[in-house]
Amino acid sequence: MDIVCLDLEGVLVPEIWIAFAKQTGIPEFSRTTRDEPDYDKLMHYRMDLLDRHGLGLNEITKAISGIKPLDGAKEFLDKLRERTQVLILSDTFEQFGRPLMKQLGWPTLFCNTLSTDANGRVVGYHLRCQHTKLTTVKALQSCGFETICAGDSFNDLEMIRASKAGFLFRTTDAIKKANPDLPAFETYDEFLKGVLGALG
Repeated sequence: MDIVCLDLEGVLVPEIWIAFAKQTGIPEFSRTTRDEPDYDKLMHYRMDLLDRHGLGLNEITKAISGIKPLDGAKEFLDKLRERTQVLILSDTFEQFGRPLMKQLGWPTLFCNTLSTDANGRVVGYHLRCQHTKLTTVKALQSCGFETICAGDSFNDLEMIRASKAGFLFRTTDAIKKANPDLPAFETYDEFLKGVLGALG
């Protein structure tokens, strides 16, 4: 049985931290996993920035409330879910994901968790497991699933490489250049065609 595993930010919805950077007027928040492959380093960078500017979960939630799925994302997801099971694997946090999942028709989301204090200050984060995307894909495979994976960032490459088929979607030129063997799509129509082709 096949299961499709998709990244969330940059694939189905805009990058949350980029939206937050725009809302706050602080461009340093726009750094994402497309720019920094070391997730722990990236999160400590973000938490330091939040502290420096006196910002926390309340302000991030406000930015998320203005985010809509990328044009065509829900339709793409609906068509894909007519054919197969789909799992969203993201390094975002459950505190961020709920309003976005509502707009996408409540697909299943596996993600991480933030720790905050009583004032909403972000004091830490908790991964579901190490190498969350790869570990989840391997667990699915151990249950008899064939995985097809897609994403746009450095942290998606492990799960893509471990699957029977994998794709890049609206990724950077640098990631495409470093991974010339991976099909890279720019529109949902060609993306859907590629995934359905892999399903057979």
